[in-house]
Amino acid sequence: MDKKLNDKYNPKDFEDRIYQEWEDKEYFKPSMDKTKPSYCIMMPPPNVTGKLHMGHALDDTIQDILIRFKRMQGYNTLWLPGSDHSAISTEMKVVEKLKNEGKTKQDLGREKFLEEAWDWTRLYGGTIQNQQKKLGCSCDWDRRRFTLDEGLSNAVLEQFVDLYNKGLIYKGTRMINYCPSCKTSISDAEVEYKEEATHLWYIRYKITGTEDKYITVATTRPETMLGDTAVAVSPTDERYADYVGKTCILPIMNKEIPIIADEFVEKEFGTGAVNVTPFDTQLSEILENREVA
Repeated sequence: MDKKLNDKYNPKDFEDRIYQEWEDKEYFKPSMDKTKPSYCIMMPPPNVTGKLHMGHALDDTIQDILIRFKRMQGYNTLWLPGSDHSAISTEMKVVEKLKNEGKTKQDLGREKFLEEAWDWTRLYGGTIQNQQKKLGCSCDWDRRRFTLDEGLSNAVLEQFVDLYNKGLIYKGTRMINYCPSCKTSISDAEVEYKEEATHLWYIRYKITGTEDKYITVATTRPETMLGDTAVAVSPTDERYADYVGKTCILPIMNKEIPIIADEFVEKEFGTGAVNVTPFDTQLSEILENREVA
């Protein structure tokens, strides 16, 4: 019997049916054949903060190509799927949702807010999984995990302790983004930048061993000067050629710091002299061993 072909490509006519057949026949499960070499991909878990984006599509496509290729080569393959709670980002999304409903997390209290967060996780965790299935991702979905599942947090903690004991990671101090509304740290992805008019502050650093010679630094952040490790000028700036290699006195701290030349400095900005901050041990060692221009 003749069957008329559709004049337009419509994936809805067959994609869901084919994918369901793959799952029903357990094509994505590892063979568990111990005579075959194993190949496993742990999916970098997408955050349950919303829907997938183009970056996820690209990343998942590459992983799918690799796992299918190894599967066809006869490997005992597993692509382990999962999702991540991304607590701070998820909290911001839930708080925003509540705000649109005229509520706050303080109104709800801890237990009710956690219920809202879990509802959000179930909603978008499921949405993400369905999107990955639409992409054709050949994961073993029966093994899907969430980073707050029982046992996973302990496994993560164990790995971090192991890496720490091996000296591969360390706890350090660094500058972070802080949300005055959430009263917590937030990622770069959650920060909204805006330009504002500011003011240049001019601070005189006395040249060491002189009575009346100074190098004047122009800065928009005078509050960071207490941690200065050097004053930098352009190596082509003739105004400061005689100062390079000498030291100056950091105001308030009364500390000697070097005057260095660096191509990064713009002669036209401010006075052409900038302070180098913040302080850290590595930078200090670099400055001490640096060959001045």
